[in-house]
Amino acid sequence: MNRNSRYAANYLFTAVVWSAVIICCALLCFLLSTIIWNGVYALSFKFLLSPASGFGANGGIIYQITGSILLIAVTAIISLPIALGVAIYKSEFLKSCRLQRLSNLLIYGLNGVPSVIFGIFGLIFFVNLLGAGISWFAGAIILAIMILPTIVLSTYQAINSIPTIYRESAQALGLDTWQIITRVLLPQGLDGAITGLLIGLARAIGETAPIMFVATAFSGVDIPDSLNGPITTLPTHILALAKQATDAQALQNAWGAGLVLLCLVMLLGFAALMGRIRLKTRWQ
Repeated sequence: MNRNSRYAANYLFTAVVWSAVIICCALLCFLLSTIIWNGVYALSFKFLLSPASGFGANGGIIYQITGSILLIAVTAIISLPIALGVAIYKSEFLKSCRLQRLSNLLIYGLNGVPSVIFGIFGLIFFVNLLGAGISWFAGAIILAIMILPTIVLSTYQAINSIPTIYRESAQALGLDTWQIITRVLLPQGLDGAITGLLIGLARAIGETAPIMFVATAFSGVDIPDSLNGPITTLPTHILALAKQATDAQALQNAWGAGLVLLCLVMLLGFAALMGRIRLKTRWQ
């Protein structure tokens, strides 16, 4: 291949890449503008602070917002300590290359499981085998399992990015393994864990399939007063409203709930981005 052919191939590749970027950005802008344009007319203090009625066609979404926040808050409490433990064990104690490859296979495999499979697993295990019934706490456990690989990988990369001199200096000062983990690795790797957690929660808050069979009800539910009660969330509420698309009021409420859900997801994503930037600049 001569020089002109290489230049032509490079220009063609660059054009294809930029075309793909432009198309993706255009689709994203179209979706965002459509949701904002249709959803902004439904937003009001009454809509945000009042309960729904008539299967969501009337009223507001206060219980749906509360349910979504409660669900991901408990999901974070469950998943973060487990992910920290797995990442530290994988980084500091799992020295065999074969076991490292096996752990990577298991983590990436779990990350690739479709979300509906988690919902079916929760239905079989919690509802059928354990007899827990529809439980929002079981739904939080399912979501915690689903986002666990994201947090583990982010934490593992953050711990591995810590310069070796930190570990060597700690050992030179006489710190044992546990002290190095608690005083050096955890404080320095916590930003990566929080970033992975926020990315996982941004995914979890918009999921319907994993919790639809296990944790949620479509109507007639307020704030649960026990671990074994159902909950209502924004994704399931939007799904219920979408089934009433012939009703103009229900459709407008669906757009409004979608906009609120989009804002929550973007807020979590923005926080994760800021955490990633902070983590990157720390080691530069």
